[in-house]
Amino acid sequence: MHDISSSNTPVGGLDPLTRMLHGLRLDGVEYGRRHLRGGWAFAFPQKEYAYFHIVAGMPCWLSAAGGGWSELRPGDAILLPRGAPHVLASAPDAVMPPFPAWQCRPLSEDPYDPASVENGDGSLLFYGSMRFNLDPSHPLFRTMPPALHAGALMHSEPAIMPLLDALAAEMSSYRVGATGIAARLADVLAVQIIRSWMEHGGGDELGWLAAARHPRIGPVLAAIHAHPEEDWSVASLATRAGMSRSAFAAAFADIVGETPARYLAEVRMHQARHWIANEGARIADVAQRLRYDSEASFSRAFKRVVGAPPSSYRTRLT
Repeated sequence: MHDISSSNTPVGGLDPLTRMLHGLRLDGVEYGRRHLRGGWAFAFPQKEYAYFHIVAGMPCWLSAAGGGWSELRPGDAILLPRGAPHVLASAPDAVMPPFPAWQCRPLSEDPYDPASVENGDGSLLFYGSMRFNLDPSHPLFRTMPPALHAGALMHSEPAIMPLLDALAAEMSSYRVGATGIAARLADVLAVQIIRSWMEHGGGDELGWLAAARHPRIGPVLAAIHAHPEEDWSVASLATRAGMSRSAFAAAFADIVGETPARYLAEVRMHQARHWIANEGARIADVAQRLRYDSEASFSRAFKRVVGAPPSSYRTRLT
């Protein structure tokens, strides 16, 4: 697993964004590699985990989120943090839809001739699927674009290029331990892509990242995420921000895009879903931990925010 956090740390302590994401971790679920010749195209369906691809040899093309085709050059890497459906192809018109579904071949079970890739005979596609420890509905993931392209971030993150070079070398190698090293490098590169986007590519004036960096709203968000079980009110949150209740509520809604009460309810229910699905917590215990008067009132609030009763997540992994 690898931690993701912002490196913009002020003297004397962590900034609010870093505090909220300090424990964010990711680990690989599966990896694969295929040497592809001629005309080809594969569809990747919506998935609960992130997708990661890097290409060597010949270039290939990506179509994601209903958009047009974009070219991936040899050495390019792409991360789809929300597992968005997409298509990879040797050329936009190589294969007519419907495209066959990608079948993952584990790294150790895909024989190929690296000399043919070096000579430009086909593409070598590295595939990874990665899981984050945050709820998929966390505002960080909602803020991210469907796809993050490493090439677009290289100018602001010098560490990305050496990682790409090292991963490309390992994925084309028969050396001892190459498959394991490639998998770990993929995890690290995905972390670098996300961190670079947070620090350099996601700086809108409005939205969750802007709110997390705001000198008054940021500490409030950090407090909510650190202690969702607290009996927060708009007045107590305004006091923490050093603002009047009305000024705080207006500023929060303008920057975050929703009211403090709605945001607090979402954070609480997403945390509740994590406790129930990932830690096996009893619904009654979660209701008490979040200071609801009864299990029934908690269940109603949970279904209103999440769209399903908490009992439906007792055997799920999110």
